[in-house]
Amino acid sequence: MSFQLDQVVPWGRSFDEYRRMFALTSDDLGRRILGCADGPAAFHATLHERGGAVTSCDPLYRFSAAEIEQRIEDCFPIVLRQAEENASAFCWEPPISDVVSLGRVRRAAMDRFLRDYPRGRAEGRYVAEELPRLSFADRSFHLALCSHFLFLYASLGESFHEQSLRELLRVAGEVRVFPLLGLDGQPPPFLDSIVARLRQEGFGVSVERVPYEFQRGAHSMLRLRHESRVPERA
Repeated sequence: MSFQLDQVVPWGRSFDEYRRMFALTSDDLGRRILGCADGPAAFHATLHERGGAVTSCDPLYRFSAAEIEQRIEDCFPIVLRQAEENASAFCWEPPISDVVSLGRVRRAAMDRFLRDYPRGRAEGRYVAEELPRLSFADRSFHLALCSHFLFLYASLGESFHEQSLRELLRVAGEVRVFPLLGLDGQPPPFLDSIVARLRQEGFGVSVERVPYEFQRGAHSMLRLRHESRVPERA
């Protein structure tokens, strides 16, 4: 199969960034976790190494480690150049204080993913799936995390985003989404209407400030919960 990722930019974040983006506690990390649209992030590899129960899904996982690595190499200088050209759109603070350190942190995260990916893919920890439909059984996970996909790509439309959130609520007791801004740096126009409908249906819905902000203004996550208590890890 030829590698066709012309519209996909693999760009992975670190374990520490995931912890801060989703305000993850030690108890959270002990739950069964689904990372949705994880791409080449290091969160899965690091948590698995520490004994955590984690599954990641992304259409990227149809491809081999070598194919993904080549796409990363192709995209890496382009993304850094765009970051430099749009430097005012970001909050530059340690450990990412400039474009050079951005490249270093992102490269380390993606290298961590690439080391774990072949074995994890063979073990079924990395699964080639994509929203708005997933094959996992109902309530397979305690917690689903979605980083830099839902709401960021507002052009996918309101229906896609709402269907995707409902699907994540089907497979997990709790869902957290970060960030709540589109690529234009503004909240999608349909965010409030989706939130209102889910609240009316009895889901627990909150928008919470988190201890992370790299894209300027992107400092809050959406937390969704079933009305019933989220089950504890067995």
